Amino acid sequence: MNIVIDNKSGSPIYEQIYRQIKGQIVSGALNEDEPLPSIRNLAKDLRISVITTKRAYDELEREGFIYTVAAKGCFVSPKNLELIREENLRQIEQGIEEILKLAASAGITKNELIEIINSLTEE
Repeated sequence: MNIVIDNKSGSPIYEQIYRQIKGQIVSGALNEDEPLPSIRNLAKDLRISVITTKRAYDELEREGFIYTVAAKGCFVSPKNLELIREENLRQIEQGIEEILKLAASAGITKNELIEIINSLTEE
């Protein structure tokens, strides 16, 4: 598992960890029941607080991406296809919002956007 912390990012460190692990789970880079590094080891490797890594793991567990086994550690949850679909839809909506902002600033109409999408899906 590869996590990169960007100290210049406006995002909190726990959120960067959370997003990167979640992204690796959704993409399949991390497999079902695969163990994650311990909270302490990840904190040590990233040179950050244990509290910060725990917060990221807690958020991942709360959303169903990982589960914890007492005295064993944290593991990737079995793939919940509905959860993954919802996450993908959320990312698509964010992308479309950005496209709509860019289109508005460039004076591109809804019909022109639909034409662009149609031409891209025909290929």
